[in-house]
Amino acid sequence: MTILPPDPSLEALRLQLARLRSDRGWTYDDLAAQTGLSRRTLIEIEQGRTIGSIATWHALGHAFDVPLGGLFAALCEGHTPPGETSK
Repeated sequence: MTILPPDPSLEALRLQLARLRSDRGWTYDDLAAQTGLSRRTLIEIEQGRTIGSIATWHALGHAFDVPLGGLFAALCEGHTPPGETSK
């Protein structure tokens, strides 16, 4: 029997992006300037209409000075990450 991992929390990931941007007081235009991404792309990710590519998240990680692992940790919110046992 194959046991599938839980679905990633895409909602938590988009909320983390919004929180990081807000914590710095950045507008979408500010973040676009920091990343080279379009304002529209950033809005669509924050509003949950798209997830973006790994290149997009790589640029966001650099802009916020957060490693990709730190950004993507939000994907596991609400469930036990693989390899860990719940207590």
